[in-house]
Amino acid sequence: MGIKIQTIKDIRFYLSRELHDTFPEQEIRAVTNIIIRSILEITRPYKTYLTDEPVDSVQASRIINITAELKSGKPIQYILGETFFYGCKFKLNGSTLIPRPETEELVDLIIRENSGYQGNIIDFGTGSGCIAVSIASNLPGSLVTATDISREALLIASENAKLNNVKVSFVEDDILNPDAGKFEKTGIIVSNPPYVRESEKQLMNKNVLDFEPHRALFVTDYDPLLYYKGILRKGSEILESPGKIYFEINESLGNLMAQLLESYGISDIHVIKDINGKDRIIKGILHAR
Repeated sequence: MGIKIQTIKDIRFYLSRELHDTFPEQEIRAVTNIIIRSILEITRPYKTYLTDEPVDSVQASRIINITAELKSGKPIQYILGETFFYGCKFKLNGSTLIPRPETEELVDLIIRENSGYQGNIIDFGTGSGCIAVSIASNLPGSLVTATDISREALLIASENAKLNNVKVSFVEDDILNPDAGKFEKTGIIVSNPPYVRESEKQLMNKNVLDFEPHRALFVTDYDPLLYYKGILRKGSEILESPGKIYFEINESLGNLMAQLLESYGISDIHVIKDINGKDRIIKGILHAR
């Protein structure tokens, strides 16, 4: 017997029934809240939703279509074409990674440690622009520049800056073939570059492998720090002294990353664990040379 979707209560029941063979219960609840927030355009906290709030026929049809796509494994963020990150709304497509909670931790650290900062910040490999836009929104005195090799990603990132009413300068640039002449001296460098080794693909969820851009995720096993080396080569020319570096990293490569930063004259190096207790962020300072 079919379910007629007329209220929020019906949405929850329908998604719970339809997705119970596809996702664990906790993920179904999270996906359901995202769908309700997006399709019904509700901005209030989840706990204030009323179960009898009405759903019209167009919204109900959209929810049924979304459910079919979810069963194929397609991430909800790509289905909706948007996600929320550090209090900001971001458009997404297949050329940009879905922002992760671990990256929110990186952004939060930068914002907390640099309150009132008014200098230049460069985000290398910006993707959707989630790091650059969130920092620009929360450090309004800063001048943020974001780079990416993907023109399609830069178009989305530019839209996201406009969507969140912040100013970010976008530059098409290849981390592996750096052009330091494109950039002014900067006090902060941040990046979440590709860091998942090819051998780690087998550990990843199928929906990530099937739908997210591999170029933004994976790096070879024989040179897993390839992108960090490119950024540091460029950074050694454009980073002020003292200047700060923040990276999101592979949880298994914290020690190697610390050694790499030291080899470029970076000191005050700290490897920071994420909420799951995994080495996820490394930071350091380049002092006067």
